[in-house]
Amino acid sequence: MAHAHNVQQSPFLAILSRMKYINRWALMRNSREENLSEHSLEVALIAHMLATIACVRYGRTLDANRAAVIALLHDSSEIITGDMPTPVKYANGRIHDAYKDVETLAEASLIHTLPEDLRAVYAQYYQAQDASEDERYMRHLVKAADKISALIKCIEEAQAGNTEFATAQKSCQAAVNHMARELPEVADFIAEFLPSYGSTLDELLSL
Repeated sequence: MAHAHNVQQSPFLAILSRMKYINRWALMRNSREENLSEHSLEVALIAHMLATIACVRYGRTLDANRAAVIALLHDSSEIITGDMPTPVKYANGRIHDAYKDVETLAEASLIHTLPEDLRAVYAQYYQAQDASEDERYMRHLVKAADKISALIKCIEEAQAGNTEFATAQKSCQAAVNHMARELPEVADFIAEFLPSYGSTLDELLSL
């Protein structure tokens, strides 16, 4: 039987809906702008696929749906902080550590906008609630999905004739290749799914 509870208005989802207003790659000339909402969906789809490959082919016991939700929310703090360009974020350790602190505070602010009885459920998507091997591995796959999504953006910009992303593409490709050596799921994704990106719809449907 459903129990009654005090109604408390929550802006949580209304805040998350503002991801569509945050543009990525702010320091670069884009042939097509990419917003945070689009990026988060793509990362979620890739993370789900990576976790599924891990379970089906490599004997892991990961929750692919959980990986997808973690990926959907992974950059949502940027609604508050804005998108920090990668070259700035990783310029030195102090900047990176300071940004991580700001990011954590922003995530806590988001969680606090939820009704109190729902906060713990969503908090565990932002921060790992246990240090299990599966949890750590799944979060590695979400990070890999994030980097793969960035590489896909670079590929699409190159296909559009934009040379602005050439250096970023080399950097993203090197990072993804490095992950592929440690994560067999990433290697499989690169071999089976990545080559199709940048093709026309007619080409994709004829594969």
